[in-house]
Amino acid sequence: MTHQVVQTRRFSRQYKKLHDNIAADVDAAIGAVATDPAIGDKKRGDLASLYVYKFRSQGQLYLLGYTVDSGVKLVYLEAVGPHENFYRDLK
Repeated sequence: MTHQVVQTRRFSRQYKKLHDNIAADVDAAIGAVATDPAIGDKKRGDLASLYVYKFRSQGQLYLLGYTVDSGVKLVYLEAVGPHENFYRDLK
């Protein structure tokens, strides 16, 4: 059963700046996360509530950061972007 997906403001601003071919790969990653939210790696420390799903697009590693609310079956998309400065910007 799939979870409902909700975008945060940060995610929508980052998503708008992506090229169309990278956005298509992000859409595929979002579909995978909505189907199985446990597919990403759970982080520790300051970002303990965050899951990160890693995927490749155009030969570069991209990360999709999201949180899960299991009670109402929601996935909140927090951020998307290349690995460079991804975690620093989330803090």
